[in-house]
Amino acid sequence: MSTGWPQLTYESWSATCDTVHAHTQLLGKLAVRLAPPEPQLQHAALRLTARGWETLPLPAPDGSGAIVAGLDLRSHEALLEHSDGRETRIALTPNRPVAEITREMLDGVTRLGGAVDINPAPQEVPWTVPLDQDDQHATYDQDQVAAYFQAATQAALVLAELRAPFRGRSTPVNAWWGTFDLAVNFFSGQAADPPSDDFIMRNGGDAQQISIGWWPGDPNHGQAAFFAFAYPATEGFGEADLSPAPGRWDPQLGEYVLDWDDIRESSDPHAAAVEFGRSAFRHACAVCDWDPALAATADGVPPPIR
Repeated sequence: MSTGWPQLTYESWSATCDTVHAHTQLLGKLAVRLAPPEPQLQHAALRLTARGWETLPLPAPDGSGAIVAGLDLRSHEALLEHSDGRETRIALTPNRPVAEITREMLDGVTRLGGAVDINPAPQEVPWTVPLDQDDQHATYDQDQVAAYFQAATQAALVLAELRAPFRGRSTPVNAWWGTFDLAVNFFSGQAADPPSDDFIMRNGGDAQQISIGWWPGDPNHGQAAFFAFAYPATEGFGEADLSPAPGRWDPQLGEYVLDWDDIRESSDPHAAAVEFGRSAFRHACAVCDWDPALAATADGVPPPIR
């Protein structure tokens, strides 16, 4: 097995996924409530940092400065930090229900920067009890969270290498149905034709794009994997043989995937994952008839200024 690339299975991760997802929803709700109005809606405006998931600095409700809210996945704490140096840390343990963490986080914001009201209704989980009243969900497996964070860090390093000058844009941590995926998107500069009726694509500006990303598995694909897709994809897009060989087209997902276990078994997991991303990008550019100068950005060559 490869050093630094942990074993990660969706079956084990999903046992704690719902509860962690509720905590990320809380961070997203705080970000939406405190941040200035954005032209582009986001489900959860979070970023992956060296310590876990965090919001960008948010204006304190009382105007006293800025607050960062996050989940420290190394020390297993929810955190609130004020720009004046004050902070609040709340332990995340297997027996602490969502309601308790939610109330302590909101109380912490009030102490540091003034009262804030959020919509406590859960999203994208089959729950009806508000987050600040949910005493049922209390699963937080520190070992599984640590394994996820270690894997996500490795994935983020791969995606950072794929991100090209001027044409690549990293996404925040997405919590769609608890998948916690990461991705980097490349844009041709042209509008998608025809426009999409899919919310996620419209949220991304409904532009021609190629997405290379990673997720720890979901109900449709119960394995951690890197993925790649193009929007809009032309006929025959799923007929390529990508490099390295374990990469394959998944017709159910409509994406190319390279499973985490296949990467871990390779002699150089990082290089294998990067090659998968570059191979998928080159194929997508060719099939979707993108300008060759844009295709070169996958290797770090800036497109010409016209």
